[in-house]
Amino acid sequence: MAERFETESRKLLGRLRDVMAGDDPGQARLDKITHLIADSIRTEVCSIYLFRDEDTLELCATEGLNAEAVHQTRMKMGEGLVGRVAKRRHVINTADAPNAKGFRFMPETGEEVFSSFLGVPIQRLGEAMGVLVVQSKEAREFSTDAVYALEVVAMVLAEMTELGAFVGEGAAMSARHSQPSMLRGTVAQEGVAEGHIWLHEPRVVVSNPIADDPHRELERLEEAVEEVRVGVDKMLQMSRDAEQRQVLEAYRMFANSKGWMRRMQEAISNGLSAEAAVEKEQSIARARMESVADNYLRERLSDLDDLSNRMLRILTGQGADTGAEMPTDPILVARNIGPAELLEYGRNLKGIILEGGSVGSHAAIVARALAIPLIVQTARVTNEALNGDHVMVDGEQGIVHLRPDDTVVTAFRDKMAMQTEALKRYASIQDKPALTECGQIVELHMNAGLMADLPSLESSGAEGVGLFRTELQFLVRNQMPRRSELSALYTRVLDAAQGKRVVFRTLDIGSDKVLPYMKPTDEPNPALGWRAIRVGLDKPGVMQMQLQALIRAAQGRPLTLMFPFVAQYEEYRQARAALDKAIARETRLGHVIPDDIEVGAMLETPSLGFAPRQFFEDVGFLSIGGNDLKQFFFAADRENERVRKRYDSLNVSFLSFLEQIVERCADTGTPLSFCGEDAGRPVEALCLAAIGLRSLSMRPASIGPVKSLLRRSNLEEVRKVIMDARHRGEMSVRPAIMKWLAEQG
Repeated sequence: MAERFETESRKLLGRLRDVMAGDDPGQARLDKITHLIADSIRTEVCSIYLFRDEDTLELCATEGLNAEAVHQTRMKMGEGLVGRVAKRRHVINTADAPNAKGFRFMPETGEEVFSSFLGVPIQRLGEAMGVLVVQSKEAREFSTDAVYALEVVAMVLAEMTELGAFVGEGAAMSARHSQPSMLRGTVAQEGVAEGHIWLHEPRVVVSNPIADDPHRELERLEEAVEEVRVGVDKMLQMSRDAEQRQVLEAYRMFANSKGWMRRMQEAISNGLSAEAAVEKEQSIARARMESVADNYLRERLSDLDDLSNRMLRILTGQGADTGAEMPTDPILVARNIGPAELLEYGRNLKGIILEGGSVGSHAAIVARALAIPLIVQTARVTNEALNGDHVMVDGEQGIVHLRPDDTVVTAFRDKMAMQTEALKRYASIQDKPALTECGQIVELHMNAGLMADLPSLESSGAEGVGLFRTELQFLVRNQMPRRSELSALYTRVLDAAQGKRVVFRTLDIGSDKVLPYMKPTDEPNPALGWRAIRVGLDKPGVMQMQLQALIRAAQGRPLTLMFPFVAQYEEYRQARAALDKAIARETRLGHVIPDDIEVGAMLETPSLGFAPRQFFEDVGFLSIGGNDLKQFFFAADRENERVRKRYDSLNVSFLSFLEQIVERCADTGTPLSFCGEDAGRPVEALCLAAIGLRSLSMRPASIGPVKSLLRRSNLEEVRKVIMDARHRGEMSVRPAIMKWLAEQG
């Protein structure tokens, strides 16, 4: 019986291939396909629904329903049984459709006489493209064989849709990758950019989904699997990295999975080519990834997805090098990307769009360092974009305009022109201080993490480097850097600063910044876990090595460093003792000691704001780490889009807490600065200055806008607006400040 079904399935795909080989227009092809499927499955009805937009399905062809309903019947995602199949991307098979959950009667189709319903998603690599439906008058559930046959056909239809086999009139049958598309994501690095798409991982195209010789296709599959197995085994033998070995072990597990292999063999036996069988499994894995909440299972499904890509490249011969030339204005598109890979592209990139990623990821850290606009969590972008597509990235709103129409292009270029004019204005005050109208000077410093940042020290008008992130040099390597390498780098940083103050933050790892060569820790909440100074105190060897590198790099010059994520006075005392130990050792070795060492701490936890007075007297300076402090103050994870935007930096309670820190530092004479994203936002920076913060550190591109607003503002008036809003019991001072700014013109 199974052999008979496989033969029937191959016959169906063979007839389907004959339809594809003809020169019929798209609509005629779809009409023939619905007829031959209904005939092969022996049902009265076969219908094909395709998406006309992101949320709307359209009946594009039918055998058995009213022909007048074609291109007239539409439904939203999740609406009716067809919409539910599309939304859930699961098969619905029922003998009593009218009484099934979610059923919606479409009177124009004439479907009221049909009881049985079988709907299968048409999907490719996890992207829903439509729904394939068969119906019959007889009240029956369709057999497992029929379901599987329809899934195989749906896979072929997805490939043919991708290749443009069904292009016709109307939005649902328009050519894919040709229409304008607007995608939304999350801003990880601000800025706007226009350019052309460069895919980090070129898409694999399966041009022959239907096979002539199943036996040969099975041989090709086995050869490809064996090539992957051998390759993985070789990499495992060579790898010394624990995390990399864990991924490779997962690859090997899947490559040796009998269930995975059996499902692909069944697909081939039913008429698919080897590459189509692999992609069918990959599509299922991607669809499951989106619905699975468990992080471990998501990672394993991601491993299977990556392994499938390796298999597809072997089977199709389509390697990473497609022969395409990178455009002169590349906008990088990837599902995700590591910091080392991103650094290889360097400043050549005009923008970056990631399907995954997060605002605190390694890629985001590097993008900020390179001042490249970055949008993360951009759903469907790797499926929608093709190499060379025109694209506009709005890193202010988190919007990607793919293949934009003339109206969007004009509006976007107007926005870019306005920003260019603003940059010219900022350049004219580059060498002038941030002197407010009331006579207060606010020092503006820049954040950095790479040597590539240092040229911005002069061009941005920054008075120094308020934060140099030393962890980037650890994150972009596959092994721990040597002390001599770090010392040489820090020396180059100080040389490039030409006497301006550079504040080195000691190693801030953990949470979202995990070293690739460090054993991962299983923590339920890593942001509140083993990170930053906690790692340094528990791993004194690493801390001593970095402190010695910093001391040697100074070569007798002044050295400024600060310890991150200090939560209590005792941690600062222990870190300071470690520095004293490093200084004593370097003195014994006869190395030159800095003529002055300034030692500070980052205030990133509310607890440190309530530290004993002795701490404020003892510490050399404090830098408020606004990003972490805000998430802990509001108990809102800054990686979580559901909660992070609920809380405003200009919330009265948060400003009151900051003001309390300002007052304590003023009372003890402790130098204080503010470092974080809010320091680089002009309105927020204005309010921070108004409550007494006279030193701000931000990305270089923000210095001009912040300085411009400060120079034309009176901090005393701004403070009065803040105080009045507080006395009125307002939750945030933002509305009052925005009104005041509008009145100032």
